[in-house]
Amino acid sequence: MLKLLGSALIASGGVLAWYTQRAERRRRREALWDMQRALRRMGEEVRLTRTPLPALLLALAGDCGAEAAGFFTAVSRAAGAGEDLPEVWRREAGALPLAERDRAAVSALGGELQGDEEQVRSAVSQAAWALAKSGEETERRRAEEEKRAAALWFSTAALLVILLV
Repeated sequence: MLKLLGSALIASGGVLAWYTQRAERRRRREALWDMQRALRRMGEEVRLTRTPLPALLLALAGDCGAEAAGFFTAVSRAAGAGEDLPEVWRREAGALPLAERDRAAVSALGGELQGDEEQVRSAVSQAAWALAKSGEETERRRAEEEKRAAALWFSTAALLVILLV
């Protein structure tokens, strides 16, 4: 009976680990798509309305998921308080749940936000393009990664159950 209970706990642990990893990948994908959409909108707003940056960042935060909204809100508040915008942007970008290359693309944008309108729009467009390319690559590999993760966690749990029994 004890071995059966242990086997059930091990199998449950494998399922929980798989589910947790899957949720984290989904969280990263959603943050990536949110940032990409927000940056595209930011480029359009810079070109069309010339909204001041702190107000624009707050508006972007209102239309994003939790991760991107937190980023834009923190940057807007810090910029409104007079902190150095590129420094705050880079610091907050480092906390985003994105792949390293995507965080680097968002972080690099911080240094370009103090130029003229065309320079800012161009930098925002490049960052949005980099995130879109990364998102497409992530979606292309998504099914393969899901299968690999499921195989890893379930076969590990099965091996441990066999060793226990």
